[in-house]
Amino acid sequence: MLEARALKKSFGSVRAVDGVSLAVEPGRILGLLGPNGAGKTTTVSMLSGLVRPDAGQVLVGGRPLEGDADPGKGKLGLVPQDLALYDDLSALDNLRFFGSLQGMGARSLERAMGEALAVAGLSDRGKDKVKTYSGGMKRRLNLAAGLLHGPEVLLLDEPTAGVDPQSRNAIFEALESLRDRGKAILYTTHYMEEAERLCDHIVIVDHGKVVAQGGLAALRKLLPSGERMVVDLSLAPRPEWLSSLSTLPGIASAEASGTTITLGLEDLASGGASALSWLRAHGASVSNVASERPGLEEVFLTLTGRSLRDS
Repeated sequence: MLEARALKKSFGSVRAVDGVSLAVEPGRILGLLGPNGAGKTTTVSMLSGLVRPDAGQVLVGGRPLEGDADPGKGKLGLVPQDLALYDDLSALDNLRFFGSLQGMGARSLERAMGEALAVAGLSDRGKDKVKTYSGGMKRRLNLAAGLLHGPEVLLLDEPTAGVDPQSRNAIFEALESLRDRGKAILYTTHYMEEAERLCDHIVIVDHGKVVAQGGLAALRKLLPSGERMVVDLSLAPRPEWLSSLSTLPGIASAEASGTTITLGLEDLASGGASALSWLRAHGASVSNVASERPGLEEVFLTLTGRSLRDS
């Protein structure tokens, strides 16, 4: 439904976006993941037609997006990072205003307002002025405004910034429902846990460039080890144990801290079994074993050499 081909954008001497390509498909959530300043908002601005790219192309439904009045924009719904609401108006009046800008008729607009408020979980607060809303409720109303005209593609730029856990969860549930109804969704974030919960496909950007993309399982395969096993011993391991463990089949690395050994595993079943057998054979007393998968934070750190939240 929405495609970016080698988008580039500079502001003076700063290259904000440098060759970003991605595709957003119906019934899928694509996560655009990167630290603050990575070029996510500029990319969304080009995808929505608010900013003209210096190079590259944006296609909506397979057709290039051209000019401010391109009818393809009607297929897009934008939920910006900054709240686009009028505090002195009620939620319904805000939605009525934004719907009129979309050229919606009175009857279809009234129906759409009710549906949008229901999706945002605000049906019982529609008549209240926005200035009485919490920050999280305003974020949810911002989402409702982007849904009014029934867009096929929804673009969300950091939609949970500064919201409370209840509102964040409400936004997540709304987006999952929209995905199940066939909407194509692009979701930008610098929160790993959000991308891991919501996104079917993830594009990682850093300094304006795409450094990796794929599903979560595919991105984990970019790491030297796709699984980890943490083994607690009753006594500290001998130094020579680590080099021996790392040579066993299915084990990529072995590190120790105090009485704990952390093993990077190529395969949890075979590598974990061989490690525990080896430890027992060498007289180690194992008090606890836990397995875990590395998250997106470690993928990003491996690819870029820095933490996702670094500026």
